[in-house]
Amino acid sequence: MFEQLTQLVKQYGGDAIVNNSAVPNEHNDGVINETSSSIFAGLQKLVSEGNGEQLAGLFNGTTPIDSSNPVVQQLTQQLSGNLGEKFGLSSSDSSGVASSMIPQVLNSLVNKAKDPNDSSFQISDIISSISGNSGQASGIMETINKYGMQFGLDQNNDGKVDVTDVLVVTKSKGGIAGFIGKLFGSK
Repeated sequence: MFEQLTQLVKQYGGDAIVNNSAVPNEHNDGVINETSSSIFAGLQKLVSEGNGEQLAGLFNGTTPIDSSNPVVQQLTQQLSGNLGEKFGLSSSDSSGVASSMIPQVLNSLVNKAKDPNDSSFQISDIISSISGNSGQASGIMETINKYGMQFGLDQNNDGKVDVTDVLVVTKSKGGIAGFIGKLFGSK
């Protein structure tokens, strides 16, 4: 997933990084890589700290992906600090790069993950990549259980979302990827 994320950063990095006079040309690749690393590490930190609900909010569209979003704020702050520290950018310049890049890249990531015609990002792959282990993935499943009823994920109508519902889905409707996709609004 990291390579695909870096491609998104390169795609949106033209004005914010490459054509930005505040970012010396010799640092363009480094700033692009740091942006990708910061987003990936920030999403991992979000999951490891038990904030799967915020991640779910990004993918199901309940929270806008802009400067008012706590995830965007956290990732922007982290990237801004890293750019200043690693590349000597001023606070204003690093903040400008971060506040431009983070919402664009996250919006594109979410839209690609939700687009059934775009296989470059799959929600299940994203969750697997950022959760890193089954304990954290199960934490995300707890969030899915908590909010699953709202999204119609109770496949067997027993009043709860659990492994039984996953088994029902894996036998039909696109498997586990379809189940996770349904949680986050994919069709």
